[in-house]
Amino acid sequence: MIGGKTRAALESFAAEVGSDSPVAVVGGRTHWDLGGHCLEETRLVRAPAGIREFDPADMTIRVGAGTPVEELDAALAEAGQQANLPLVPGATVGGVLAVGRDDVHALGRGRLRDALLEAVYVADDGRLVKAGGPTVKNVSGFDLCRLLVGSLGTLGLVGEVILRTWPRPAAQLWMAGQCDPAELRRKLYWPSSILWDGQTSWVHLEGHESDIESEAEQARLLGCDSTDGPPPLPAYRVPATALESERFPGRYLVQVGTGVAYVSEHGPLPDPDPAVVALHQRLKWQFDPRGRLNPGRDPLAAI
Repeated sequence: MIGGKTRAALESFAAEVGSDSPVAVVGGRTHWDLGGHCLEETRLVRAPAGIREFDPADMTIRVGAGTPVEELDAALAEAGQQANLPLVPGATVGGVLAVGRDDVHALGRGRLRDALLEAVYVADDGRLVKAGGPTVKNVSGFDLCRLLVGSLGTLGLVGEVILRTWPRPAAQLWMAGQCDPAELRRKLYWPSSILWDGQTSWVHLEGHESDIESEAEQARLLGCDSTDGPPPLPAYRVPATALESERFPGRYLVQVGTGVAYVSEHGPLPDPDPAVVALHQRLKWQFDPRGRLNPGRDPLAAI
């Protein structure tokens, strides 16, 4: 149940969004031009910020969408927990959810969309709409939360969310070596990340100290040694299958098991399937028939 102060903040946010003229939510601007540029006449609004409710025993947290992800992470760390959100400096909770990009730990920690349990957003007509619920098993029918993640704010402007949290690992370790990434994935129980640049593999282990020691020994047998951390990610994110086209001659880094790769030189990508394009258009028309929410942005262009 949403408390009085929280409800007032959301109603104020909805009133600012209104029911006419182009409008977009601005956060930390860390991925501001992703998927296209907003039209010049677009009004910019900010979502409510701040942690509303947090009971560590429930392993959920209610937070304003305008809250910086670093602030959220610091609050959860005090309780020995974490949320599965990329820790992009300066980014907001609503921003990283709207962008919808998993971080390098998606292999072990799961997808970003799995972290969002409930969202309160402003629809194109200015109404506040609640999607999902504050429990892990809350979906019966259409899962609006999964639609909102990665939508770039084109379906609704998120004001507040409830996120699922996880225990913070007691120990973690990065290892690297010239070993087969597929073999690492087969032999290790639950690595949180495996990265591969065609020659070197990086693997991240996390969990209890005894488990890490056991997994690290297995990784050493496969040719890995401890290292300070992962390599810097190349600038552009592409589907891993795009590397097969040989259109990306520069450096690349594959995020094993997730279907994602990073490349240093941008290249042409295959056109989306016409059926996927048609589905996106139908969803946009259903949620925002006047095209006033984040106009100029296209989730299909935000690879």
